[in-house]
Amino acid sequence: MTSPTTSPDGAAPKTFPREAQVLVVGAGVSGIAVVVALRKQGIEDIVLIEAAEAFGGTWRDNTYPGCACDVPSLLYSFSFEQNPGWTRFFAQGPEINAYVSDVARKHGVDELVQFGTQALGSRWDEDAKRWIVDTTRGQIRAQWVVAATGPLQVPKMPELPGLEDFPGPVFHSATWDHDVDLAGKRVAVVGTGASSIQFVPKIQPKVKQLVVFQRTASWVLPRPDRPITKVERFLYRRVPGLQNLVRQIIFIVLEGQQFGQRHPRIMRQAQKLGLLHLRRQVKDPKLREALTPDFTLGCKRLMMSNTYFGAVTAHNATVVPQALARVNGSTVIAADGSEHEVDVIIFGTGFHVTDPPIASAVTGRSGVSLAEGWRGSPQAYLGTMVPDAPNAFLMVGPNIGNGHTSVFLAVEAQAGFIADAVRSAAQAGVEAIEVRRDVFERWNTKVQAGLKGTVWNDGGCASYYLDATGRNSTIYPWSSIDLRRRMRGFTLGDFHTAGKGEALPALPVAVGEAAATR
Repeated sequence: MTSPTTSPDGAAPKTFPREAQVLVVGAGVSGIAVVVALRKQGIEDIVLIEAAEAFGGTWRDNTYPGCACDVPSLLYSFSFEQNPGWTRFFAQGPEINAYVSDVARKHGVDELVQFGTQALGSRWDEDAKRWIVDTTRGQIRAQWVVAATGPLQVPKMPELPGLEDFPGPVFHSATWDHDVDLAGKRVAVVGTGASSIQFVPKIQPKVKQLVVFQRTASWVLPRPDRPITKVERFLYRRVPGLQNLVRQIIFIVLEGQQFGQRHPRIMRQAQKLGLLHLRRQVKDPKLREALTPDFTLGCKRLMMSNTYFGAVTAHNATVVPQALARVNGSTVIAADGSEHEVDVIIFGTGFHVTDPPIASAVTGRSGVSLAEGWRGSPQAYLGTMVPDAPNAFLMVGPNIGNGHTSVFLAVEAQAGFIADAVRSAAQAGVEAIEVRRDVFERWNTKVQAGLKGTVWNDGGCASYYLDATGRNSTIYPWSSIDLRRRMRGFTLGDFHTAGKGEALPALPVAVGEAAATR
């Protein structure tokens, strides 16, 4: 039984499938990468579902002023679909979103997508060796499921006393309210992370008063951005291999940065550039002190801007080096008790990175959800698979992220690994695979050992890389070259397998109980 739906582009209605070999959830960068990789392996029975009405993921959703990439655009793209038309060295959000959508259409991903379809929950049917996935448009049964919802999906909003009674507009940077005219308004900005660093310089000239609540100062480095000239774009189109050569040079430079992040003493030398940038742009000693971080460069996500310091030192700007503690009517009150009257509150407070909502929607064969099993500290084998969840894959999962280069590199590596897994299982006549617990535990022990002594763990900060237990469950501790090498081939021997009519080995202990005994 199927149900029709009208495509957003006005094309003929699509029927809603009830069965699929592979179900991919999320039509952002990682979801598109998985579909392309599967099709390269000859796998065509794929359904891609997306809650929104367009491709793009985080680049579709984040439309705040100044939204841009902090990785050079020549590297922030698929290796198999390099774009000679980038207009800036660091591409802006709309251009990246257009690129992602163009790649999807060029590779036929638009033929498989079901927009306006949200995954609500999933459970494993042990007898049929299939996932049963509930969506807003009905159930889908699939042999394989790929969660490609990404870590930058759900904005994190702090719970503040009195916020619900604030009389003016309140929104998060990831859900920017473009109907709110900020001209002449008194605006409070909460948070000084990557998004705030970008949008604050854009709104500062418009507002009457800008109050920035800074719980922790961020390292801000100069941003070597510039337009990519027409001549360069012409050469990228006409000279074979030129763009890829430049891409590889950028890749090597950023890999060198990762080496520094594994050795904090190197980063402490590099942060002198940040101190010089700060001294040049902030003349007031007291404000400069407030804007000086007390942790090692790289412990948190690296920030780059040539305009942020100019914005917060403007005549209409105030930096409050405190967290926002509560709201009383139109008065916002900092942790030190200082009060400010404002008309609008904008949160730049990041996302639920280490507690992704998708984890609550995946119920393993023991009846335990990923979220319950993780107990606030996500783990996966190669950031991709978890015991108790056969035939299920996570894109940009635990300890697959990086703090130095393009996420496209990890996404392509994972997508290739997943496609290899599906193909290898089919060739071996295997219906279900589940990562062995000893392989899973050994991998995660190795990852945590690799993170010891790095700037992410020992840089003196509390970042979103760390989960609720204080464990780093976000960063891959080695190079992108190493990640690609490890994911280049799928090894069936690392998994329990079951053919038709066969059962996977009984689980000796629930995932949640195993986590408690570590």
